[in-house]
Amino acid sequence: MLTSDAFIAKAKQIVFDYTKDHLDKTDNVDFTIDDVYVVWSSFILGNQKALLSTTLPDGSYYEITYDANKNCIYFDAYKKWENKCIDVNRIK
Repeated sequence: MLTSDAFIAKAKQIVFDYTKDHLDKTDNVDFTIDDVYVVWSSFILGNQKALLSTTLPDGSYYEITYDANKNCIYFDAYKKWENKCIDVNRIK
């Protein structure tokens, strides 16, 4: 079982590697693991989960889940398409 610190370190490395592999080489972006940060993390029912992002202005964020029973990590990459405020009083 991974400790919380080990899980976060692995999660940051996964996001860093994925992002580095998907950067457009012609952009000449200086990107290091220090540009990956944790937005939220939690220990839930024996498993660990974290949401991470990077300092790049690409709107991407990542969900990393550690399944302790299977000793594996699941990786999901997302892109934010829209962010708007909806007044709950206007919803019928």
